Amino acid sequence: MAVKGANTESEIVTRNGKPVSVILPIKKYQEMIERLEDAEDVAWLKRARRKTSLPSIRASAGRSAEALGDVIARSRHLRERLMLLRST
Repeated sequence: MAVKGANTESEIVTRNGKPVSVILPIKKYQEMIERLEDAEDVAWLKRARRKTSLPSIRASAGRSAEALGDVIARSRHLRERLMLLRST
């Protein structure tokens, strides 16, 4: 359902005078979700870097080649996203 003249601002919904919900334009919502995902990715990368370095992952007895590949792929993906964020 399309709404003509839809509001481009956020709306706060209250119940008994207290805020309970927010209505957002879809574009603003999508931007917020993207930023949240980016922040989660950065946090994951920071935790991964603190826990192990690449040489120690390779040396770990319990690590498989597949796990190492996953870490490398995720790191590349995060690096690409960070570069995109910096360019915008």
